[in-house]
Amino acid sequence: MPTCATTWPRRARHAWRGRRDRGERTLRLQATPIPGLWEVETAPRADERGSLTRLYCADALAAAGVDLRIVQVNHSLTRRRGTVRGLHFQRPPALEAKLIRCLRGRVFDVAVDLRLGSPTFARWHAVELAEDNQRQLLIPPGCAHGFQTLADDCELLYHHSAGYAPELEDGVRHNDPCLAIAWPEPIVGVSRRDLGFAAIDDVFVAVPA
Repeated sequence: MPTCATTWPRRARHAWRGRRDRGERTLRLQATPIPGLWEVETAPRADERGSLTRLYCADALAAAGVDLRIVQVNHSLTRRRGTVRGLHFQRPPALEAKLIRCLRGRVFDVAVDLRLGSPTFARWHAVELAEDNQRQLLIPPGCAHGFQTLADDCELLYHHSAGYAPELEDGVRHNDPCLAIAWPEPIVGVSRRDLGFAAIDDVFVAVPA
């Protein structure tokens, strides 16, 4: 009886191998003013059937000097336009990098550098992520993340390099005057927990990262 391997036509096997790559052509990284924070552009492969998009490739990231190993993937839904979530991060020993993608709607996605000794400490960078713009944001450990929805019913996909550790979770306020984040729309909703985060002041403990 023939094995499964021999049921593939020779031409089909060669075609499949020819489509393999290390990810460099399907992920493009663009540096931002904050060291270690990257905008990641994906490149879907499409034909008459639809498309396939690679969202993560360790080899492609390693080529840019990024060592990102994913241990947890989360999905969020935010119902109302103008809502702000964040700004969240985890303290050691649960420091985490995050790779963020918008699956539905549009968001103003923000990262804030909170790393001890960083030349860009307390600076923020934002990018619009949308279901149709092929952008992701790769946030390094020691940076906080938050976003504002620019449409109703926004869905985000989060890839994390560390598991959720509630005892080590922390954050900074979205309206901290030290940050002066220029949120693009009137804010219509923030959770009680997020409103209770401390301000960045003289007693704020920066993140060793």
